[in-house]
Amino acid sequence: MAKVNYLKVAVFTLLLFLSSNLYASKFILSDDGLIDPRAITKINEIGNEAQSKLGVNIYVYAKATLGLPENVSVKDKIKYIKKTESDVVNSLVKPYVLLTMAVEDTHVNLIVSSKLKETVNKNEILNDYVVPLLASKDKNSTFAKASASILNGYAAIADIIAEERDLKLESSIGSSGKVAGTIWRVFMYTLIVVGLLLYTFAVLRRKK
Repeated sequence: MAKVNYLKVAVFTLLLFLSSNLYASKFILSDDGLIDPRAITKINEIGNEAQSKLGVNIYVYAKATLGLPENVSVKDKIKYIKKTESDVVNSLVKPYVLLTMAVEDTHVNLIVSSKLKETVNKNEILNDYVVPLLASKDKNSTFAKASASILNGYAAIADIIAEERDLKLESSIGSSGKVAGTIWRVFMYTLIVVGLLLYTFAVLRRKK
């Protein structure tokens, strides 16, 4: 019987463990491979600093799909999503902020524990930092945009809480996220205005 090289087995087991846990995160509860490894590293950095300096836990629960059945009604979809989010929330450490996303189900949400509701504005985070990147019309894949929007929203949450407490996080990505959202909104508003002008011009020309 061939001798077993226990050292090699131990090293192999260790490498396998490290490779499978290299990007593990206590703040990313699920990502389905949606989040780029570099973004995971940054989220871990921000999350750890927010936890240590602000006493706040910021979580991400991202899925490619929640596994909803085909042709599900809007009412049943909402009910299913709420149940899923409720199950996730039950395991979180307060105070917390939870960013949830299901790409193929076109769902994104922000759940804030009671202690932080006056500090973190759900609509501001989603409309200014998450949705603009997720809905942007560019050559990037939906999954690539999901990764960027999650990091953008995550960083914004931490910055807003830190600002309210007159603190500055070293891991902050600055105002770049806000700028991206602003540019997107300006672009969309411009398209709307130009569309209205062209429509008005066409109507007036037709009347002549």
